[in-house]
Amino acid sequence: MKIKYRELKDYKYELTETFYHKVDIDTSICHMPSTIDWNFYIFLSPNGFLKIKSGYCWDGPSGISFDTKNFMRGSLIHDALYQLIRQRVLPESYREYADQLLKKICIEDGMSKFRAEYVYRAVRLFGESSARPQPEKENQDIILEAP
Repeated sequence: MKIKYRELKDYKYELTETFYHKVDIDTSICHMPSTIDWNFYIFLSPNGFLKIKSGYCWDGPSGISFDTKNFMRGSLIHDALYQLIRQRVLPESYREYADQLLKKICIEDGMSKFRAEYVYRAVRLFGESSARPQPEKENQDIILEAP
């Protein structure tokens, strides 16, 4: 399934149409309500469909890489799954699954197996800090207003 997105000046890419992808994730272990969107842009249904809503922004392929069409769908799904891990919706044990899924999607989208393996090894070696949950802060749930 294709994704539709546009380039942005400050945050690289924005999804312009809602995107769905079936994932092999046991949603019973997720730390979120199963009946409502836990996040305005990302939703993981009880039957394993990852929904990424129009307006979601991501930075595309990271590190020493080129932003090619055969890398964009994989980077979108990978970034969304890493965000779920960072925000403690998914346990850190799903990081390897996210990395393997990135490789699989890139190959499906026409990336050479050699390059996809290189991408996979790079995220395995250097991606841990990007998926690591942030320490909880005392004021993280405080709602601010302006003016």
